[in-house]
Amino acid sequence: MANWNPWHGCVKLSAGCKNCYVYRIDAAHGKSGREIKKNSSFYLPVRRDRARSYKVPPGETVYTCFTSDFFLEEADEWRKEAWEIIRARPDLDFFMITKRIDRFYVNLPADWGEGYDNVTISCTVENQDRADYRLPIYQKLPIKHKLIICAPLLEQINLKPYLGPWVDEVSAGGESGKNARICDYRWVLDIRKQCAAADVPFKFYQTGANFLKDGKIYHIPHRKQFSQAARADINYK
Repeated sequence: MANWNPWHGCVKLSAGCKNCYVYRIDAAHGKSGREIKKNSSFYLPVRRDRARSYKVPPGETVYTCFTSDFFLEEADEWRKEAWEIIRARPDLDFFMITKRIDRFYVNLPADWGEGYDNVTISCTVENQDRADYRLPIYQKLPIKHKLIICAPLLEQINLKPYLGPWVDEVSAGGESGKNARICDYRWVLDIRKQCAAADVPFKFYQTGANFLKDGKIYHIPHRKQFSQAARADINYK
C-alpha cells in the first residue's frame, strides 16, 4: 500500500465537505485547507532508487489524491501529467475517491477508452440529493472499477435505482472529528439491505465519531471507529 498525493488542498463542494479532515489537519498547522498546491511527491510512482528500481514496487495499491480531489478544477493543469504517470505504471493499482465525478472528462487521456484496468474511481454520496445527482452520471462513465462510498453518511439514502452489476461495491461510514454529525446505524443497515437485494457487495467500514444505535449515541474515538464497524459483522459478500 502506498499513498500518493500529487496535489494538496481542496474547495468545499457539498454537505459532506462541512467537516473535511483535510481542513482539520491543515488548521492544526496554521493553514486554511484551501491552499491548493502541487506536491513535491508528484512524481512518486515513477521515482526510482539508486538501483533503478521503482520506489513504489509493482503490485502495490496506490491511494491517490486523499488530501484533495483528483478532479478538482484548480488542479486541471496538473491532471494531464498525473494521468501520464498512472499510464506509466500499469503494474500498480490506483485507487481514488471523488465528489466531482461530473468533471471526469476534463483532461482525460486520449487512450482511456473504456477505462484503465489498474484504476478504480470511487464516487461518494453523503445524502439523497448527491446520490440522485452524481450516480446517474457515474453509472454511464467508462470506468473499469466503480465503488459507491456513502460517506460521511448523513441521512437515509435510497440507492435502489442505481444498484446493479456495474457497481463493484458499496461502502458506508460515519463522520470523524470532534464536530462530527451523527451516523444512524439504521441508515447503514438499510443500505446493506438494498445491496443484498441487488446482490451488490457491501462494506460497513467506519462508525464515525457519533454513532446512533438503538436510541443511544455512542462517542467513539477515531482509533476504534474502523474496528467497531468491523465488529458489527454486517458486510455482504
